[in-house]
Amino acid sequence: MIATNFSNVRNNFKEVCDRVVQDSDIAIITRKNGENVVLMSQEYYDNLMENLYIRESKANYEWLKESVKQAEEGKLVSFEVED
Repeated sequence: MIATNFSNVRNNFKEVCDRVVQDSDIAIITRKNGENVVLMSQEYYDNLMENLYIRESKANYEWLKESVKQAEEGKLVSFEVED
């Protein structure tokens, strides 16, 4: 995580954006009034939103956890897709 102040971001915006995107990182931009801002890549944001969506439904989340558990135990089923 990058923590930097607004002036540094203003002076180095491209570099901060490049680092956020290339490192799949987030930047906390501190401001004098305490109303900080978070900068993240769209990929990071999309992943975050997808995870929140999955967790909104307890049933979906439990199904996902069970699926992960089965995969970790090697209980996988393969299917062939026909054209």
